[in-house]
Amino acid sequence: MFVPELKPWRAARPHVVRAADAVRPHLARATGAVRAAWPRIARPVRNTVPRLVRFTRATGTTKTWQYTAGAATAGLALAAGVVTAAGPWDSTGQRTAERERAVAGSRTGGVDHGGAAAGSGTAAGSPRPAPSAAAVLTGLGGLTGRGTAQAAPGTPALADSLGPLLTGPALGTEYTAAVVDLTNGRRLYERNSGDALTPASTTKIATAVAALSALGPDHRLTTRAALEPDTGELVLVGGGDPTLTARERAGDLASLRTLAADTAAALKKRGTRSVTLSYDTTLYADAEMHPIGVNDNIALVTALMTDEARTDDSHSGPAPRAADPAAEAARRFAGLLGGHGITTTAPGPSKATGRATTLATVSSPPVSALVERMLTESDNDLAEALARHTALATGKSADFRGVSAALTARLKQLGLPLGGTVFRDGSGLDRRDRVTAGLLTDLLAKAADPARPELRPVLTGLPVAGFTGTLTGRYGAGDDASGLVRAKTGTLTGVNTLAGTVVDADGRLLAFAFLASGTTDAQAAQSALDRAATSLTACSCA
Repeated sequence: MFVPELKPWRAARPHVVRAADAVRPHLARATGAVRAAWPRIARPVRNTVPRLVRFTRATGTTKTWQYTAGAATAGLALAAGVVTAAGPWDSTGQRTAERERAVAGSRTGGVDHGGAAAGSGTAAGSPRPAPSAAAVLTGLGGLTGRGTAQAAPGTPALADSLGPLLTGPALGTEYTAAVVDLTNGRRLYERNSGDALTPASTTKIATAVAALSALGPDHRLTTRAALEPDTGELVLVGGGDPTLTARERAGDLASLRTLAADTAAALKKRGTRSVTLSYDTTLYADAEMHPIGVNDNIALVTALMTDEARTDDSHSGPAPRAADPAAEAARRFAGLLGGHGITTTAPGPSKATGRATTLATVSSPPVSALVERMLTESDNDLAEALARHTALATGKSADFRGVSAALTARLKQLGLPLGGTVFRDGSGLDRRDRVTAGLLTDLLAKAADPARPELRPVLTGLPVAGFTGTLTGRYGAGDDASGLVRAKTGTLTGVNTLAGTVVDADGRLLAFAFLASGTTDAQAAQSALDRAATSLTACSCA
């Protein structure tokens, strides 16, 4: 495909070339020299981006161009500055050493918790593991300890600028905050960072870290059709994949239509054109209603559903849901089989035996991609599914109680501070969840740790201010934080939270977490949190 060069890019190219030329002499230096030269690398980026922004405003081009050109310029300078520290790269753009470390590490990516046991939801011979998640941020280096923040006095400049923004009435009766330099793990700012408050959807950061560490980034969730040898019963076995789709355009998602076509072809080869159809949801302990009850924000939690049980054509956000997602998915499967000349009985619940022959399978995108979707779109159904798979991989029951135990156990194994932490679910919809600002920044630091490449999707999945996911409408055109803040939002009645990463004025990558409880005006609270994050972009926080 030919992509024409944009006129604004041609005009901006001299700035890009100058930025690249400014850092080229540093390429031959060793890692220590690169880190020492970082302020010089960051300076041309900061000086160039405003010129690009002024150019786009003068010519009336779109905000997307502002983001793209600025990001490209910053990317060239950043890449030139850290390539020596990062090591050799392969043809796909991934750092070779990092990829080999991820492959060699002890993880269970690409398999189904030890095999295709009955009811596991994954068949033998399931798709090959997806490639490891792309590497980011490893060239920053220098995280001390085991990827957790190191206590240090806050910088006066940061305290002076951030403190007043976090003390207004908009943030309610309780609030906590923490800011960490991800290049060295130093804690730059904290206010009650050890106090556990309701995290709302920032809980998903913990779910993401736990799921990636338990399952591996390459693991896939597999739905299968199995035929019982004695009864001839065809069983649709749920694999706990809420993204399984019955829509015509499946994209990279597992397709129920493909499963039906492949199943019908396998049945016809056996000379079978009529079956008793059942469905199996026993991968999870039971179908569970979330404690918030019937709600457009989440479906009944079950191991078998299509399109997150949405009854409209939406892909994210609140939507009406099917009352019995598994039964609805089985009915759709029956209809699709009928379209291929296979007649079925009305489907009912059952359980596939260990002797059942798998006729066909379809698998989700890898967990790395599922984690990114969960974080970007704040997908509650996907969060609860990943939390249950984490529970299964940890030897716990696939229900809310098992999720609580598994998330705690996985984070404890990673050496993260869990004082006061309580997990009642994986999505953060439960108001009884409790997390500290310190834990959230430590989770982000762990995800940025060069020794933990499997956790990188936690960072790449965070919404980008003004551009993607739940931050699309939170930062307006021309906002200084657009494209520089990446953060997970959290909102419940009286609760507003924001946790993520930001690039400061010196080009350093920071992690931050702000939690507020007792808020009375959600919009005012969101604005206050956004201003606090924006202030970090103008800070020389080192």
